[in-house]
Amino acid sequence: MIETRQSRIQSFAFVISVAVCVLFSMAFVASSVMRLGSVSGRCEIVLEEKINPNDASVASLVRLPNIGLVRAAAIVAYRENFNGKDSESQPFQNCDDLQKVKGVGPKTVQNLSEWLKFE
Repeated sequence: MIETRQSRIQSFAFVISVAVCVLFSMAFVASSVMRLGSVSGRCEIVLEEKINPNDASVASLVRLPNIGLVRAAAIVAYRENFNGKDSESQPFQNCDDLQKVKGVGPKTVQNLSEWLKFE
């Protein structure tokens, strides 16, 4: 009889501890969702000025939307290996020239156009 009572107490304690864990988990999820909801859902990129891909560093290019470290490094590598017809020729005359870089397509160029300048 004592063992049965002790078994019931242990079962009850287990159920209570599981219920407490579930409640804490739900509270954590709710707070995470509310935190995400307070942000507008998308990241807003703020740059002090437009970036010129003809002389920007990898660190500057990474700040552009959809340009990660690999694409930024590819842009710099393309620029460094560019063989222009004359010494004053720049590898990127406009946004469309960025499509010459592997991994940069028309959609990426379209998204970048407002962030770039070509001088």
